[in-house]
Amino acid sequence: MKVLTETKRFLLREFEATDVDALYELDSDPEVHRYLGNKPVTDKAQLVEVINFIRQQYVDHGIGRWAVIDKESNQFVGWSGLKFVTDVTNHHSKFYDLGYRLIRKHWGKGIATETAIASLDYAFNQIKTDKVYASAAIDNHASNKVLQKIGMSLIYTYYYDDIECNWFCITHEEYAKRSNE
Repeated sequence: MKVLTETKRFLLREFEATDVDALYELDSDPEVHRYLGNKPVTDKAQLVEVINFIRQQYVDHGIGRWAVIDKESNQFVGWSGLKFVTDVTNHHSKFYDLGYRLIRKHWGKGIATETAIASLDYAFNQIKTDKVYASAAIDNHASNKVLQKIGMSLIYTYYYDDIECNWFCITHEEYAKRSNE
């Protein structure tokens, strides 16, 4: 198990093939996919492909989403972290995207905020990138709140697969200033 970073409560580690069952619990829940186009997975084989894709991102870009593991219970609670986006998204390409997704029973416990902060710290202090972007469906109030809470600025709105989204950004300078407050 390769741990990339940690918080007070969680280990953030690379995805492993053995995460498929826990990832299925996460991504087969229609409520989790409510703001993602309502396309929950229906077959674990889909998630084997997802894990393989993420693991290939580690090889190709040195980064990819991380499994979030509760230190106390050793349970998978979701994923968080960075992805290097090479496709064009919202007129941007070759950028770091911050994201997170949690199993529903873990919502509302500050996990997204805690792991997103750790991800930004990794982005700016380990990768040394200048900017990190994120997006959230306009109607996903919880996710928008997390992104604002961690210091990301709303730049504008755009459409992604017919879903109206907010586009956020934080620079290294903004993050450093916020961290020193």
